[in-house]
Amino acid sequence: MNADPDDDALSWDGDEGARRASPPEGWKAVGRGSEHVGDIDRDSPGAASEGAADAGAASPPTHSEERARPADETASSPDERSGLSSAALLALGVLGGVYLLYTVGWIVGGLRLKALAPLIVSEAMYVPWFVLAVGAPALWFLTTWVCTRRSATWVRMALLAAGAVLLVPWPFVTMGALGA
Repeated sequence: MNADPDDDALSWDGDEGARRASPPEGWKAVGRGSEHVGDIDRDSPGAASEGAADAGAASPPTHSEERARPADETASSPDERSGLSSAALLALGVLGGVYLLYTVGWIVGGLRLKALAPLIVSEAMYVPWFVLAVGAPALWFLTTWVCTRRSATWVRMALLAAGAVLLVPWPFVTMGALGA
């Protein structure tokens, strides 16, 4: 048994002559008792296998190992690897909210125009264009998101801002919610 009763639970009979392992290359032991961490004798027969196991666990994968990994385990774009910044996430949320309000604006404005539409176009022409107008903000947002996955964040934000300018629900803006 060990002289320190705290170490008794962490040892086996016959461990008195065993050496303590050192941390892997590049690591430093810190904390209480770190000055007692021993070094592995690199010339001993068991040290090569232990060192190889430590090095394999701590080293990053090689290029061939990275290629052998399935596609779902590897990140496919810079944004997925590093993530979006807080400012980009905030801007994305604001623009997403604007697009949602635009969808509501197209619904309200389009329904207000439904009474005036038969004066200009037939019902068969009005309904499909109304549906496309209501879906346009969501389609723009989704298309921009998918097509700019590998682009820089500023490109994505610029295209979303351009869509926010182009897709303004003019029937709602000109007639309002109650109509003129």
